Amino acid sequence: MPTPTKGARLGGSPAHERHILANLAAALFEHGRITTTETRARRLRPVAERLITKAKRGDLHARRQVLRVIGNKGVVHALFTEIGPRYGNRNGGYTRIVKIGPRKGDNAPLAVIELVEPLEQAVAEAEAATRRSARKRAAKKAPAAAPAAAAAEQADVTSEPAAESTDVVSEATATVAEAEGGAEPTADVGPATGAEPAADVAAVTFAELPAEEADTGEPKNA
Repeated sequence: MPTPTKGARLGGSPAHERHILANLAAALFEHGRITTTETRARRLRPVAERLITKAKRGDLHARRQVLRVIGNKGVVHALFTEIGPRYGNRNGGYTRIVKIGPRKGDNAPLAVIELVEPLEQAVAEAEAATRRSARKRAAKKAPAAAPAAAAAEQADVTSEPAAESTDVVSEATATVAEAEGGAEPTADVGPATGAEPAADVAAVTFAELPAEEADTGEPKNA
C-alpha cells in the first residue's frame, strides 16, 4: 500500500489533486521545465519519474497505464519516443528542482522543476568544465612564471653583446699581430729581389778583367 503524503492536499479533493499533478506532468514533458511552487514541485517529482520509468519499458501495457494519468496522446507519444529512450542508461533521477525565491504578492516559495540532460551529455559537460578549470589554473600560474622567463631572456640578451665584443677584440688583436709580423722581415726583402750593393758589383767586374787592366783601372790599348 502506498505511503500517504504528508501535509495538506493540493486541491479541494483527492481527485482534484490527481488532476493537478497530471496537468503539471503533461506540461513538464511538453516543455522540459516549468515554474511552480516548491510544494507542488516536490509532489510532482515522484509522479513524473514513475511515468518516465513506464515510458522506458515501452510496451503497450505501460502506454495504457500512462494514458490513464495523462490524457494528451501527443504528450504520451513524445514521452515514449523521445524522453524515455533518452534515459535508457540512467536509473532514476530524471528531474531536477531548483529554488528561485519567493513569489511577489503572496510570498510563496517558487521552484523550477526540469528534466535533466542525458547521462552522456552530463559526462561531456563535466569533462568540459574540468578542462576549463584546468586552463584557468594554468592561466593563473602563467603570470607568476613570466617574470622569471623575462629575466632569463634579459640575461641571454645581455650576454650576447658581451660575447660579440670579446670576439671583436680577439679579431683586432690577431690583425695587429699579423701586421707586426709582416713588417719585421723588411731587411730580408732586398736579397729576395736580386738587388746587391754597388761595391759587390764593382768587385766582381774588376775580378773578371785582366790583371793589367785591373791594376790601372783602364782598358788596355791594342
